[in-house]
Amino acid sequence: KFDQANGGTLFLDEIGDMPLHLQVKVLRVVQENEIDVIGENKPRKIDVRIIAATNRNLFDEVKTGGFRSDLYYRLNVFPIHIPPLRERPEDIPELAHYFLFRFNRQLGTAVHSIAPETLELLQSYPWPGNVRELQNVLRQALIASAGTTILPDFLPAELHEQTGCEED
Repeated sequence: KFDQANGGTLFLDEIGDMPLHLQVKVLRVVQENEIDVIGENKPRKIDVRIIAATNRNLFDEVKTGGFRSDLYYRLNVFPIHIPPLRERPEDIPELAHYFLFRFNRQLGTAVHSIAPETLELLQSYPWPGNVRELQNVLRQALIASAGTTILPDFLPAELHEQTGCEED
């Protein structure tokens, strides 16, 4: 992947879940700006910008030995903290409409709106699965929908249960 991203950007998602033996390999690439390519006798120089994401506190992982401190300090050049979705419910309507638009294209559906009471329900849910869970809920609702508007009835039952808005 480093070779494919040469001259560009490589996104390492959930880097906090990377096993220690792979962290050593990534550290070497980051420090040396080179990779070993199978079938070649010498390392190949690369120029890759790395963006890494995790839902873990890597500083705590370093303290407990779950993440290498040298790799942490190499990657932690410009940290950007994005709060979980439960801490920013005001973002949910825009994200929901984005996913609605995207899934309409993918699935060939024609749902044009999300009912206000559906948005209220979405905003009151704690989203333990963060944005990925919202994405899946919107896909499910779009598939279950009848008509051109996503109604609360099209949302999964667990959403109604966890928000205290039981379905009739």
